[in-house]
Amino acid sequence: MTFPGSSILRDTITMVLAGGQGERLKPLTNDRSKPAVPFGGKYRIIDFALSNCLNSGLRKIYVLVQYKSDSLNQHIFEAWSIFNPELGEYIYSVPPQRKMTKDWYLGTANAIYQNLNLFTNKGVKWVLILSGDHIYKMDYLKMLQYHVDRKADLSIACIEVPKEEASRFGIVGVNNKHQVESFIEKPKDPPVLPDSPEHSFVNMGIYVFNADVLSNVLTEMEKQKITAHDFGQDVIPYMVKNKLNVIAYRFQDENKKTKPYWRDIGTIDSYYEASMDLISVTPEFNFYDLSWPMRTYQFQFPPAKTVSHEGERVGRTLNSLICDGTIVSGGLVERSLIGPNVRVNSFSYITDSIIMNNCNIGRHARIRRAIIDKNVIVPEGYEIGFDPERDKKKFTITESGIVVIGKNELLS
Repeated sequence: MTFPGSSILRDTITMVLAGGQGERLKPLTNDRSKPAVPFGGKYRIIDFALSNCLNSGLRKIYVLVQYKSDSLNQHIFEAWSIFNPELGEYIYSVPPQRKMTKDWYLGTANAIYQNLNLFTNKGVKWVLILSGDHIYKMDYLKMLQYHVDRKADLSIACIEVPKEEASRFGIVGVNNKHQVESFIEKPKDPPVLPDSPEHSFVNMGIYVFNADVLSNVLTEMEKQKITAHDFGQDVIPYMVKNKLNVIAYRFQDENKKTKPYWRDIGTIDSYYEASMDLISVTPEFNFYDLSWPMRTYQFQFPPAKTVSHEGERVGRTLNSLICDGTIVSGGLVERSLIGPNVRVNSFSYITDSIIMNNCNIGRHARIRRAIIDKNVIVPEGYEIGFDPERDKKKFTITESGIVVIGKNELLS
């Protein structure tokens, strides 16, 4: 028995672009690529795109890695080795190998060009291209079906934003049939939607190509020595100019909230804001929909627990996310995300902060509005986030005052 869309899924491969450096997320990206950055306590940013693939029925996935990919490769192996190649399923990390030239990946489109061999002449009809560093929920099969129904050469997933916010993004100009007529990066006067003149279409970095069209376009641009490093700046304008059928697909959110959710976490402040949303009473991002599970690596740690002692040593967690293996022993945690295997010792105080895996918070330590990466030992009586001038001498501090401490950093 087959189900609607099964033939489309069979003939589609997914390529996840996961080589981003994430310069504005440093020091969180000092030792890892942006898609490998932890998010939501126990997840990595790439888990959201890969979970969407799993929930959409896509089982043929290549992850194109480049920048500091050790952490990402390890995570893919540990968390995502769930497919059976004997059944035509797989997920493979693909590093740059200089197949075509002596260059490493020069951009989104160039990364695909250097890996045309992965789908050319292999019976693949459609190629789904994703960014590995965005957070959202989406059924890609709906977009694939739309692409096939519209007989498109390329379909671009787009989300509506108010016109006054559109100048921060790459904007897709469309006619009343959603055929793409232009693509403009961060325009001062963004084109608006014909059916909603107060809104513009933002390019989400999600593309469905006909496989033969993608191969032919990239090869032809190379022959003509036309720069083809990036889809938004190079390939899409080339295809529109040459009258190929480029269609915009309006984002259909699976998050089950009144407002569509899509985040490109490009800065520490936006990372912090999206993280803090998860501990609100009604988070914008819905982790708790069991019909759309989010997958990641599950550490074999015991359940989190609080420990209280005699007198004033009361272990408490208030309005926080606490991951497995963590022990709050006589300390107070409020409005914070605490990763796996963290120890919060007696009389310590953590508020409005993100503490990642394997950290140890010493007795009487105080932490406020901070992000502490993995494997950091906070000494007894240490204070973070209470004296900005002192913190600036030691740590990264964002414009909004978030203190960021890198992975394995030694505090003194």
